[in-house]
Amino acid sequence: MSDKEVLLTPDGLKKLEEELETLKSVKRREVAERIKIAIGYGDISENSEYEDAKNEQAFIEGRIITLEKMLRNARLINNDEIDTNVVGIGTTVVVEDMQYGEVMEYTIVGSAESDPLQNKISNESPLGKHIIGRQKGEVVDVPTPDGIIKYKILDIKK
Repeated sequence: MSDKEVLLTPDGLKKLEEELETLKSVKRREVAERIKIAIGYGDISENSEYEDAKNEQAFIEGRIITLEKMLRNARLINNDEIDTNVVGIGTTVVVEDMQYGEVMEYTIVGSAESDPLQNKISNESPLGKHIIGRQKGEVVDVPTPDGIIKYKILDIKK
């Protein structure tokens, strides 16, 4: 991961800080205990519990480094920075799929906190990229692997 700026909403910042704290205080201790128990089983050369715990430890340490770097490069998007006249990071956008008439609501966030299951889409996603800077009432063409999808921006809010 490069040292590029990580755009975060206050909620996104809080979530990353909580994950980092949990990894450092709880998960590190748990995996260290698992390694200690696995070493107690004797020969570690063919010990799957030891291997699993070491792999988990490597993952946790890698995630800690990633989170620390993201937080170091974070730029907070404050509510008072959010302009509801144009789509931007931190805005919630109501769009209509012009082909099927389906209406969806998404919050535009930085890539670090995107969560499609929570309707939080990244400013770098295909839809996010094409609606950033657009205004209510505009129709936007979004290229997808299945062709172009037209979305109409129905509303922009905080």
